[in-house]
Amino acid sequence: MDYFTQQLINGLVLGSIYGLIAIGYTMVYGIVGMINFAHGDIFMIGGFIALITFLILISLGLTAIPVILLVVLLVSMAITALYGWTIERIAYRPLRHSFRLAPMLSAIGMSFVLTNYSQIAQGARVKPIPPLITGGYTLHESADGFVIRLSNVQILVVITTIVLLAIFTWLVSRTRLGRDMRACEQDQTMAALLGVDVDRTISMTFVIGAALAAVAGLMYLLYYGLVDFFMGFVAGIKAFTAAVLGGIGSLPGAMLGGLAIGLIETFWSAYFSVEYKDVAAFSILIVVLIFMPTGLLGRPEVEKV
Repeated sequence: MDYFTQQLINGLVLGSIYGLIAIGYTMVYGIVGMINFAHGDIFMIGGFIALITFLILISLGLTAIPVILLVVLLVSMAITALYGWTIERIAYRPLRHSFRLAPMLSAIGMSFVLTNYSQIAQGARVKPIPPLITGGYTLHESADGFVIRLSNVQILVVITTIVLLAIFTWLVSRTRLGRDMRACEQDQTMAALLGVDVDRTISMTFVIGAALAAVAGLMYLLYYGLVDFFMGFVAGIKAFTAAVLGGIGSLPGAMLGGLAIGLIETFWSAYFSVEYKDVAAFSILIVVLIFMPTGLLGRPEVEKV
């Protein structure tokens, strides 16, 4: 039971990171109806920007960890959001009214561009950093010496995820921008006729999704202590799977899917073969979609005639 509890904690933390990335997928799909396959690479860019900002602050002599984390968070969110806005303007907006496959191909191409750009700019080697947040709490110690441990960085990841999910759920449901997003999701042409700036709304969606990916990149850096140019592909595929599993277009569904994927991977790695953890996650996805084609919290599409 102690081993199970420890793996449950690890799975929730990993799922929280997947959920943060999945929210960006589901926001873009909900409004534009397009899967942004470059979103995982935006997450990778956010991790690199966080690392570079951290190294710059350390070189300037700043040693206060809370101040460093706050500055790194703000800088990485701002610069990564700028990446998201630029990508939308260059790669997606010119193809918005083209045939449906064109934006998807452009997104895949942009993913390769960002991956190779990062490899050339930062090198192919893994970039580690020393632990920034140390310490934690011992929840229980069994008679055979096994310790259930909850680290401070795990607490930070989970609390950050919960707070951001609450903020963006409120933003979508209660603010003017959120109403514009929901209007564009239903009918972009009618929304434009009613005074909604569709281009601005879509750009802001990409900006917000990129900022969330930057937070996920920072959490990944703090939790694992490293970044590399290829991590966006793997995490992006997992987050996309989480968004589909939870119900693409649903913010709570994206987070629920992320938690599910994180728990499946962690428990499979703990009790079975770690080499097949991805097989287990995708197999669960297939089973769920067979019986629930719209995902766990997805809404069935109503065909208008």
